[in-house]
Amino acid sequence: MKINAQTAKHFALATAIIVGSANLTGCGYNAMQAQDEQINASWSEVVNQYQRRADLIPNLVKVVAQYAQHEQATLTQVTQARSAATSIQVTPEVLNDPASFQRFQQAQDQLGGALSRLMAVSERYPDLKADRQFQELQAQLEGTENRITVARGRYIQDVQTYNTTVRQFPTNLTAKVFGMHTRPNFTVGNEAQISVAPTVDFGNNNNTANAGGQPVQANPNTANAGGQPVQNVVTPNTANTGTATATTSGNSATATAQ
Repeated sequence: MKINAQTAKHFALATAIIVGSANLTGCGYNAMQAQDEQINASWSEVVNQYQRRADLIPNLVKVVAQYAQHEQATLTQVTQARSAATSIQVTPEVLNDPASFQRFQQAQDQLGGALSRLMAVSERYPDLKADRQFQELQAQLEGTENRITVARGRYIQDVQTYNTTVRQFPTNLTAKVFGMHTRPNFTVGNEAQISVAPTVDFGNNNNTANAGGQPVQANPNTANAGGQPVQNVVTPNTANTGTATATTSGNSATATAQ
């Protein structure tokens, strides 16, 4: 059977395509492309929820201002934080520029902090909390914050998957050839605060018994149930068990110490 030149050319092209596709699949190129598209989709949802939150703020500030006229400083902080957050141009380059991504996150975190302070202020104004419009805006804001958390969580997972593929061998070789780099990711906004162990204070004074079992000196001015001062007298020969006598003005009571 004789094969003409045109047929041979088509056969060679088809073979090259098949081999090339297999090579691209084996080297992780297709996987990285799919993961890259997933990141873009997750990022769009993050931006969408942040924009939804920003759209709620003007009406929220307006309602609060009607009842909390003395909270102008807090209202101004929220307005300025919203202006700063919405002024950042969210372009595809943000996902590839760690500095731009960090500025975006900082602006959104500052807006979230300002909103938290605004909602704390509302607790001091019962009439504001009872306002129907404020209640509706508060519910919408809480729902939006929850959706932001979910959207950020998905984006973090998608970026982690992609960055792992880009860094692992042998797919890291493919990433270098096609110019694919790791993507910036969200970080903990208050990392410096949560990294410090909390200080525990039980409010112990100098008269509290220590770990060595030292006795606690009772305050001679302590009153009993009848309102009279109580003076504690412990028998000198008593150790772990014994009898302690409590003497009041004209009245005495005896208790067995365990």
